[in-house]
Amino acid sequence: YRRLQAKETRLSKFNQTERKAMLGSYTKVLFVRDPFHRLIATFLQGMGISPSFSSFVQEVLDSRRVHEAWKPLVSLCRPCLVQYDYVVMFGFLRQELGHLLHRAGLPAGSLLPEFTDSQVQWTYRWLSEQMFSELSAQQKQQLSHFYRWDLAAFPFSSSFLSD
Repeated sequence: YRRLQAKETRLSKFNQTERKAMLGSYTKVLFVRDPFHRLIATFLQGMGISPSFSSFVQEVLDSRRVHEAWKPLVSLCRPCLVQYDYVVMFGFLRQELGHLLHRAGLPAGSLLPEFTDSQVQWTYRWLSEQMFSELSAQQKQQLSHFYRWDLAAFPFSSSFLSD
């Protein structure tokens, strides 16, 4: 795109015509992950100072400034503004990236690293059950509300927050 070298680097800085022209010249791929799994990963990476998952969730819910690590996806990737060509779900990376490479005319098998996302899905299911059981009914409801647009925009049907 002709203005790629311009100072403006955020999509919101371009007018609608420029945005449409720029986005039309790229294949747009969005990688998504269940918001509850994102919270668990953030907690396990030590991004909060809380001793328990429940207190970490309360910090997230009480925080006035939403950290990128747990910010709702719809506010990060703007799926209503950007018409993504592909949405790749965590848990299916190898299959979906193989499909993308095939569509691009590239040899999928030799270019893909070994992904473990589908192999750890059962671990996340167990971990999610454990972590979710630590939360109060109010916290569960507040989290579902906090991530309501993500849950509506993406097929997280097995998410604990979907209930």
